[in-house]
Amino acid sequence: MRNLLSFILILCACASVHAADGIFVEAESFGTKGGWVVDQQFMDQMGSPYLLAHGMGKPVDDATATVDIPASGEWHVYARTYNWTSPWTDNPGPGKFRIKAGKKTLKNTLGNTGNAWEWQYAGSVRLSAGPTALSLVDLTGFEGRCDAVYLTMDKDDVPPSDAAGLDAFRRQMLGLPEPDTQEYDFVVVGGGIAGMCAAAAAARLGCKVALVNDRPVLGGNNSSEVRVHLGGYSEVGPNEGLGRMIREFGHTIKGNAQPASNYEDGKKQAFIDSEENIDLFANYHAVRVRMDGSRIEAVLVKHIETAEEHWLSAPLFSDCTGDGTIGYLAGAHWTVGRESRDQFGESLAPEKADSLVMGASVQWYSVEEDGRTKFPEFSYGVEFNEHNCEKVTMGEWTWETGMNLDQVEDAERIRDYGMLVIYSNWSYLKNHEKDNARWQDRDLEWVAYIAGKRESRRLLGDYILKQDDIDKNVFHEDASFTTTWSIDLHFPDPDNSAKFPETEFKSATVHNWIHPYAVPYRCLYSRNIDNLFMAGRNISQTHVALGTTRVMRTTGMMGEVVGMAASICHKYSCTPREVYQSHLDELKPLMKEGVGKYEGTKESQMFNLPNKLLEKPRAFIEE
Repeated sequence: MRNLLSFILILCACASVHAADGIFVEAESFGTKGGWVVDQQFMDQMGSPYLLAHGMGKPVDDATATVDIPASGEWHVYARTYNWTSPWTDNPGPGKFRIKAGKKTLKNTLGNTGNAWEWQYAGSVRLSAGPTALSLVDLTGFEGRCDAVYLTMDKDDVPPSDAAGLDAFRRQMLGLPEPDTQEYDFVVVGGGIAGMCAAAAAARLGCKVALVNDRPVLGGNNSSEVRVHLGGYSEVGPNEGLGRMIREFGHTIKGNAQPASNYEDGKKQAFIDSEENIDLFANYHAVRVRMDGSRIEAVLVKHIETAEEHWLSAPLFSDCTGDGTIGYLAGAHWTVGRESRDQFGESLAPEKADSLVMGASVQWYSVEEDGRTKFPEFSYGVEFNEHNCEKVTMGEWTWETGMNLDQVEDAERIRDYGMLVIYSNWSYLKNHEKDNARWQDRDLEWVAYIAGKRESRRLLGDYILKQDDIDKNVFHEDASFTTTWSIDLHFPDPDNSAKFPETEFKSATVHNWIHPYAVPYRCLYSRNIDNLFMAGRNISQTHVALGTTRVMRTTGMMGEVVGMAASICHKYSCTPREVYQSHLDELKPLMKEGVGKYEGTKESQMFNLPNKLLEKPRAFIEE
């Protein structure tokens, strides 16, 4: 699908880009990443991915690039970095690293001062003209981060720090070619469970599909990067064929925050790879849209390592990003936070509307080793002691942060706080807890650096799902996927909030069990962007209704419906709304049958279900 030669040329260019005044190197383009990982979660806020030294307290191997030095002499080196604990303490931070140029490790430590993304001076070095190795040398394993490196012979020549100025500087220095345009019948942005099912359903029904996923693995929250197990029933309700395709890629071992192999990333990859009508754009992040009136004409996607760009053009798009990114960029109507009780007559809503949302989880677990293990002292503004520490060996969905923050604009701070409290608590248990025999031989095995979000923007459609629909089992002629989970609305855990006022990091919930409910198809397309579908947690619904629809078997069925509707749009050159208005009789039998395979599949995922007997009131099983 991709022109390999073009890809290699761009990769080499990004590793060593220089102009008359300096050499600009994107950290994510380093040819050898070592133990550093590419973090693209905050591209929309800072303009670029970055490299993260995610060592859980153990220094990671160097990341290395080769740069072409145009002239011998003294070169000054800058790195764009961020002291990530600065929101909570004025003390120097833990994310320390240095830069090695040629054979010299420069004298200045980076990443542990300041309170914003900024250019920091690494030092100077004499370099000879020609190829030279450039390395990021991690010192702590505690989330040091580097966006880019700049080498210049003029010490006063520092790149811009403001977002607009830096973006213009970056584009000038990289000198990337103009993006090409690739045409499809249907473009799905977001490679989580909803996006996978939307793409596969449309492909099986004859559409040529582009599936855009901004990570190297598919599955979103169900991937090995986040590790949340599938939840809710599929193959139920009036359209019992929906969700059968999940058998083809779903994992078979239950549990959150478990070993990576449990989430079977390879099975998800094979599921998408087997569809001849799908082109997978892995590691591509959607950054812009091009509009034609109230229609999306194309989406611009950028590779998170090479910065290679493509315009993906199609008559139909589906926003499966979770954050509603495509809808937001296109000007779709959207909302966020909690509606007031009176707005939709919801008994579970607050009296007054507010911005509270369900948070993002940073999960983790430890393992027992053969002998005593050590963990560095880690205390950066949030104090743990005998009375407030969490005496546990793992943390799953309840380790949830950012409920009072903007889950899009404040995403980096939310994720960072999740990691800060994990490391702080673990350091206390290992180094200060009096009765710490339980933790002496244990080591952190895994801490997520990709946050598992639950709620941010919700795009508004021709119908907004609300609590009343579910409570009263309101019938709609366009009934589509069935939601079976409880109305499960997380809130700050009162005990944790008492111990950490305004800095809580754990959640609690009350399961308000429901009768299975078939959700209107009209919740799955935008009310003001003519050719935009949505599937996942960003569909048209209230905060209360999101409590039941957000689990991943349910979002997968949403995606399947969207893929079916897209095939009808393709067949008749119509809009998603016109499927409801003129072609509902054609959509209904498709939903009844589903597009999952019947041969070679069996039910192997009877876990994380709300109840074994759907006809009876819900009974709590597991989160």
